[in-house]
Amino acid sequence: MNYKNAYVYTEDFTFQKGGFSVENGRFSHVLEEQPDAVDLQGAYVIPGLIDVHNHGNSGADFSDGDYDGLVKMAGYLASVGVTSFAPATMTLPYDVIEKALAAGLRLKKNRPEGTSRLLGVQMEGPFFSEKKKGAQNGAYLRNPDYAAFKRLYDGSEGLVRIVDVAPELEGAVEFVRQAKNDCTVSIAHTDADYDAAKAAIDAGVTHLTHLYNAMPPIHHRKPGVIGAASESGKVCAELICDGIHVHPSSIRMAFRLFGAEHMCLISDALRCCGMPDGEYMLGGQQVYLKDRVAKLADGTIAGAATNLYTCMQNVISYGISKEDAVRCATYNPAREVGALAEVGSISNGKLADFVICDEALNRKEVYLGGKKVV
Repeated sequence: MNYKNAYVYTEDFTFQKGGFSVENGRFSHVLEEQPDAVDLQGAYVIPGLIDVHNHGNSGADFSDGDYDGLVKMAGYLASVGVTSFAPATMTLPYDVIEKALAAGLRLKKNRPEGTSRLLGVQMEGPFFSEKKKGAQNGAYLRNPDYAAFKRLYDGSEGLVRIVDVAPELEGAVEFVRQAKNDCTVSIAHTDADYDAAKAAIDAGVTHLTHLYNAMPPIHHRKPGVIGAASESGKVCAELICDGIHVHPSSIRMAFRLFGAEHMCLISDALRCCGMPDGEYMLGGQQVYLKDRVAKLADGTIAGAATNLYTCMQNVISYGISKEDAVRCATYNPAREVGALAEVGSISNGKLADFVICDEALNRKEVYLGGKKVV
């Protein structure tokens, strides 16, 4: 199939006028216009979005370890333009995490048509600080344990693409040195000071899970994790942009601190995403959703009820350029989970996952492998 007369978001992170083709489910002739092409009449075309921190939607949670629920999640994501994802586990017993990974591996190998691609998994927990556990279940917190992680990693055939750790915990630096050879290592749910964070970054951390949330705030005498990560030049920071977790000013600040090259938009969505107000479960704890805000019984914000596409649109409304927002929801996430060879940009040879939009990036149509989903 050939397309013409579009503003195509290219791998140099700009929109350029031209066309593209889809051959055997992959992009070809990007920015070229071939004969017998569909006229997109000046529409904008962006890569399918990639959410590398997503717990669930539609009443299903990845940590349930239920394949059918995971398929439901992947179907919803594809329908809203999130064509690839890396679901996140929770702080739970190892056998529960193992079951979730098994379901994830099954979906990765046998993805029903029209559902989002599972690129890998973010292992969010159990190597976290009690002080900053947030909505993680404190009963299952553990010190970093590379042997336990490696069993899960190997048992899932390397499905874990990001593993989280609090740098101040005993054994954290050695854990980073070992785990960095397997996947991306991220700082998360931490009370670490600047020195502890810097030691972990020097050891191999290159990712920061949900910037600002579940970590000490910036202080001029205590720069902490945020200071250490932002000055490193090699850490990519996740950012929840549901309009609840982080103030728009702090989002603009994050882009100034890290730059668009090192920002990764995420949803951190829970099973209540796409669902009505009510009571839901998260990692064995009750969550209450009201007016798009999900909280534990004690008032702790538990996660988001907003999909990544809406998060990207929010970022643009806060003053970040369309070009930067799209990069941080497509190319950067693909890089963080080691999937850039296949997805993350519109370039020759990559999987033809894309969204046709209007100039404001409102979705019109979603395609996976060149086939229309919605």
